[in-house]
Amino acid sequence: MKIFHIATECYPAAKTGGLGDVVGALPKYQNMAANEAVVAVPKYRMDWFLNHRFESIYSSTIRLGSIYIPFNVQELIDDYLGFRLLVVDIPGLFDRDGIYADRLTGFPYHDEVERYLVFQQAVLKFIISLEQRPDIIHCHDHHTGLIPFMIKYCPDYRALHYLPSVFTIHNGNYQGAFGWDKLPLLPFFDANCRGLLDWNHNINPLACAVKCAWQVTTVSPGYLNELQQSSLGLENLFRSESEKITGIVNGIDNSVWNPADDHYIKQNFEGDISAYKSANKKALIEMFGLHENLPLFVFVGRFAKEKGADILPDVIASFLHNGGRACFVILGSGDAVLSSKFETMKKHFEGFFNCAITYSEQLAHQLYAGADFLLMPSRVEPCGLNQLYAYRYGTIPLVRNTGGLSDTVVDYGVHNGTGIKFEHFSIEDMLIALFRALQITNEKDNLSSIRARIMQLNFSWQKAAEVYDMIYKKML
Repeated sequence: MKIFHIATECYPAAKTGGLGDVVGALPKYQNMAANEAVVAVPKYRMDWFLNHRFESIYSSTIRLGSIYIPFNVQELIDDYLGFRLLVVDIPGLFDRDGIYADRLTGFPYHDEVERYLVFQQAVLKFIISLEQRPDIIHCHDHHTGLIPFMIKYCPDYRALHYLPSVFTIHNGNYQGAFGWDKLPLLPFFDANCRGLLDWNHNINPLACAVKCAWQVTTVSPGYLNELQQSSLGLENLFRSESEKITGIVNGIDNSVWNPADDHYIKQNFEGDISAYKSANKKALIEMFGLHENLPLFVFVGRFAKEKGADILPDVIASFLHNGGRACFVILGSGDAVLSSKFETMKKHFEGFFNCAITYSEQLAHQLYAGADFLLMPSRVEPCGLNQLYAYRYGTIPLVRNTGGLSDTVVDYGVHNGTGIKFEHFSIEDMLIALFRALQITNEKDNLSSIRARIMQLNFSWQKAAEVYDMIYKKML
C-alpha cells in the first residue's frame, strides 16, 4: 500500500512531543512491512532543515481569501530516515524558527488558521498532481483535520474523494477551533455541507475530521474511553462515531531507543543491568552535583498543564521535608513561572535537586539510562511514550493512572508489575507513590527483577503498525 502521512511534526526534523515521535517512526515500520509510506510536513526555518539538502519537485499557489500564496514542495535528498520526507515551503507562514510558537519568547503564532489552511491545501494540490496517487491519506491532529472534509466537499480537491482517509488524534485538548468570520479563507465547498464544519458555533477542524474521515484512531484504548467521557464538549461526537474509532497504543522506535548502542549515554548495556545502570547513574550524579547512593527520580517533558509538572515543586519539597531520602532531576521547558520555581529549588535543596531548563534529546537519553524512576504525574496522557522509553532503559515509571498510562503500566503490587501508579492528581497520592518507590530500592532483589522484566517488554512500532495495516486494508 502507498500511505501518505500529513502532519506538522516529524522526528528528527521537527518535534515538540509524541506527535513528532509517532510520525517519525510509524512510516519507517510501515516501509519495513513492504508498504510505501511518505511523510509531508511544513518546512520550518529550524536547524535541522537548514542543515539538510532538499530538491524541489512541485510548485503552485493557494487562494487564501483575496490573495494567492505561493508554495514549493521539496524532497529530502539524503534518504536516511527510512521513508520519503517531503517538506512544504510556504514563505511568510512557516519559515520561522518555531513550530507553534516563537522559540525565544515562547509566544504562540497569531496566524495558525491561515498557516494550516494553506499547508493542508498545498499537500492536496501536490497529491492531485501525482501520476501514482497514494492508497491512503493519513492525517495527524487538528492541523490536518480539514483534509477529510476538503477531499469530499471542495471542488478543487474532489479528484481525491475516492481516497480513504485516516485521522489520528494525538491530543484531543487541541482542536484548532476558529470563528465563522474566517469563512472567506476556506476553499470553496458545497454549501449544504456547512454543518460538518461546525461545532458549538465555531469551525472545529478536529470535530470535522471525526465526522468526515473514513476511520479515526486515538493513541490508546484508555484515552479513547476518556474522550468519550471528557473531551471539551466533543463527548457526544466521540460516542456517536464510536464504530469507526479505534484506540491503538503507540510504539517506540527500537533503533533510536536502544541502550545497547545508544551513543548519547555514558555506558551501553552489555548484559549486566546493575553495572549499566550504576555507570549511567554515576554520570548523572557528577553532572548535577547530587548525593551518592540515593534513589534518583527524574522528570522529562514539557512544563505544560496536562503533563502535571506544576505539582512537582510541592511534592518534592514535602517528600524531602518529611524524611524522604532521594535525589531529583528535572529536564524540560515551558511555563516561565514553573521554570523559576525549579531554579530556586536548586539552592534550597542542593545535592538533592537539580534541573536543566531546556530541550535536550541527548540529556533525555542519559536520564532514562541513569535514573531509578521516571515521574509522570500527568493530568492528561493520551498514550505517553516516556514510560515506554523508561522501560527500554530499565527505569521504573511512576505514573498517574490515566489514559495510555493505564494501558501500559501495571502497578508493581500486582503480579508481574512494571511500575508504580497513583490515582488522584494530588500531593498526598503522589507522596505515597514516592515512598512506595523507596521500598523497592530497599529490596535489591525486587528492584533487579523489575528492571529485568521491564527491559524485556516489547513496545516496538511493529505491533502497532500491524494494527494500522488492518485498518487500511479494511477501508480498501
